Amino acid sequence: MLAVGGMFGVMGLPAYAMNPTDASTSADASSLPAQSVVSSASTAAAASARDGFTATTPEELEAQKLATEQAATAAASAAARITSYVYSDPGPRQAGDDYPFGGMGTGLSVLGYYMGECTDFVAWRLNRDAGSTGAPFAWAWGNLTPGGGNASSWTSAWNNHGWPVSGVPVAGAVAVTEYMHVAYVKEVLGDGSVLIEEYNYGNYHQYGSRVIPAGSATYLYPPG
Repeated sequence: MLAVGGMFGVMGLPAYAMNPTDASTSADASSLPAQSVVSSASTAAAASARDGFTATTPEELEAQKLATEQAATAAASAAARITSYVYSDPGPRQAGDDYPFGGMGTGLSVLGYYMGECTDFVAWRLNRDAGSTGAPFAWAWGNLTPGGGNASSWTSAWNNHGWPVSGVPVAGAVAVTEYMHVAYVKEVLGDGSVLIEEYNYGNYHQYGSRVIPAGSATYLYPPG
């Protein structure tokens, strides 16, 4: 018996932003988070023995020492940024379609993302919550997600900045959901589910809101 799989469509539409190296609106694989590979101590030791290379000259030893010190400094700096960040959930935020830009889907807004896309709406909300409601805006493509504006690249951008990424939702955070989509967390409800607001999900370039399970998204805490 031959079974033919059906085609399944998704409601979420990909959102795009300006990319400094490619005007194409397709998501670039380089914007996706890198995968982690865990290596055991025995594997590392075997690889080291197989390579059989060690620094021997004074110059090589000094270069090796400098590289080790630089790596330690960079790691300490990243850890300090994360541990010094404190964000407390402020409770429910103002809801409603307050997106200020017109010309849906026709080009970039002043925030550097395409108008009417989920990314531009979320960038607007981050500015609104920061008290920045006019140019020059506090947050835009250049200092928010400079490595790529597609929704799929936001988590890696947060990691690169050293801003908190969590599985715990808080009001005012960015919810990264399925299908290369970002939304704004309006409220964490009493049962633990999350009320989000968004653009360009289901209704093309339009505002909407819905409730999602807390575990169905990754949460990017507001930049600071």
